[in-house]
Amino acid sequence: MFTSNPFSELTALISPEIMQGYIILMAILVFLGTVLDMVHKKSAKYFFENSKKAQEAAKRPVGAGEKAGMLVATVASEVLTSSEFCYVPRRISHLLTMYGFVIFVITTALMIFGADTASGTLPALWHIGALMLAVGGYWFWFFIRVDVSAEGKKWYELCRADIFIVSLLTMATFALLWSFTRDVAGWGMLFFVLFIISSTTLFSTVLWSKFAHMFFKPAAAFQKRVIKADESRENLPPDYDLTDPAVQAKFPDIPEYMGKNPPNMGLGIKRELPHHY
Repeated sequence: MFTSNPFSELTALISPEIMQGYIILMAILVFLGTVLDMVHKKSAKYFFENSKKAQEAAKRPVGAGEKAGMLVATVASEVLTSSEFCYVPRRISHLLTMYGFVIFVITTALMIFGADTASGTLPALWHIGALMLAVGGYWFWFFIRVDVSAEGKKWYELCRADIFIVSLLTMATFALLWSFTRDVAGWGMLFFVLFIISSTTLFSTVLWSKFAHMFFKPAAAFQKRVIKADESRENLPPDYDLTDPAVQAKFPDIPEYMGKNPPNMGLGIKRELPHHY
């Protein structure tokens, strides 16, 4: 089951050309949805204007070599390992979902476009990707979502922002159910239809979901490194060492209210997990 191509049996009902056309159509919908999202939210305009302001306020030049290093660091940290998540379960959930989605989508496209599946490697990866996606997604949905864990919202209370995660989860779930029941009359076709509906919803609702943020997030993380390196800091004041006598002389209230050796703000929001209903 895990090593057989679930799409090969569909050729008796659906031609390979139609399946390939569907994949191309979904890619086009993602592209158009992302572009419309940028136009609607003006995110690209904001990003470039903010980048221009940062360049004008820069206190030191950042060379191409330094930027290349920042790009590599961004890919290694924010993209590949999601180091921005300090809460370990959230980070693991995100990585399972992200890598599961990537593996699932790539292997789906490869199998539909006729890649050799005789060895069973691609079908096995397809099932593994769907399982990773389901485990990471359901873990997030039932236990980690901030409005569930911190605000007491029920897991079944949906809003438009949930389109992305719900369609993502149903796509992986119905894909696995279809694969496991494709030899069972009636059930296999039912789960396949639900799988197609879920995947079509996922890829056609980019404008109304969080799908596009996966493209903006790396760019924003890279820009954050650049403005830190060129010391423009988005016009924010510099970080102060509160134990420095010069800083304490500039801000005399520090030693009066915080002592001669004050901590830099302490743990703040990291002091405890959010669970205040």
